[in-house]
Amino acid sequence: MTIHDVARSAGVSRQTVSRALNDKAEIDGSTKQRVLDAVRELGYRPSRFARGLVRPDTTTIGLVVPDLLNPFFTEVAKGALEAARARGWHVVVHDTADDPEQELATLRVIGTQVDAVTGYFGRSDEDLDRLTAGIPVVLIDREPRTPRFSGVVIDGEDGVREAVAHLVSRGHRRIGMLDGHPAPSVRRRWFLRAAAECGVPVQPGWIAAGAQSVDGGGAALATLLAAHPDVTALFAFNDVMAIGALREARRFGLRVPADLAVLGFDGLTLGTLVEPELSSVAIDTRAVGALAVEQAARLVTGAAPLEAADLIVRARLHLRESA
Repeated sequence: MTIHDVARSAGVSRQTVSRALNDKAEIDGSTKQRVLDAVRELGYRPSRFARGLVRPDTTTIGLVVPDLLNPFFTEVAKGALEAARARGWHVVVHDTADDPEQELATLRVIGTQVDAVTGYFGRSDEDLDRLTAGIPVVLIDREPRTPRFSGVVIDGEDGVREAVAHLVSRGHRRIGMLDGHPAPSVRRRWFLRAAAECGVPVQPGWIAAGAQSVDGGGAALATLLAAHPDVTALFAFNDVMAIGALREARRFGLRVPADLAVLGFDGLTLGTLVEPELSSVAIDTRAVGALAVEQAARLVTGAAPLEAADLIVRARLHLRESA
């Protein structure tokens, strides 16, 4: 909704809407009330960017992430901060602790403080639409289903296909997975499709779910190996879980990659700091954050938005030492 919509609904000029919202004395009380009623009915929020044309230092993008302790989201935030800084804009980062209620509380606050919102959200599109009325929204790693939303999409299927094909080429036929979700994740679907294409069946017991953390990855591998010690290769939901698996493999007396090949997903810089260095299906994490801010900036300023095809970040296999 724009100031034009409010003016049309209230039957007044844009200037009258502006005077009503800024509590000017040039209009009578009944006209002001009619404008304010239209504002509430339409869910209009005055553009902070319009005010930022006078004070450009006030233009702010809100970035919502589920866990800043996870280095993946830290790297995404770094890309967003760099892109905003190049415009002279600010980024306010909110960590929801992967808690739906905290996310809801964050949205209730952030919607009144920023010019656009981008990030990772678990709430429904209806909730997001209601809580961010009047400001652009750019989702990350989630397909938008509401027309006014835009989204940066991570497509890792080709990279996972490369990863599984690599493991099969090294002679692995018993390939397990550590999933970061109890219910099958999209990465699990990519993995299963890739294994099927390579003619490698994956037994249901070869997939173990765990928390998306180092400890979660270690615990999931322990569960997997206790039931299926014959698994010789492993694909993990993310690099953090894969690093936990590397640590747990040593506790089982396994050599990586001689006894157990390990592949992660994300391609984090952190993967170069472990021994052996982690092979991974790598994403340009900074590009994810930068694209989200670029699209948000275009929506805020009224520039032509990027097409959906330009908002896809694709992953590719990055081999180091663990597989």
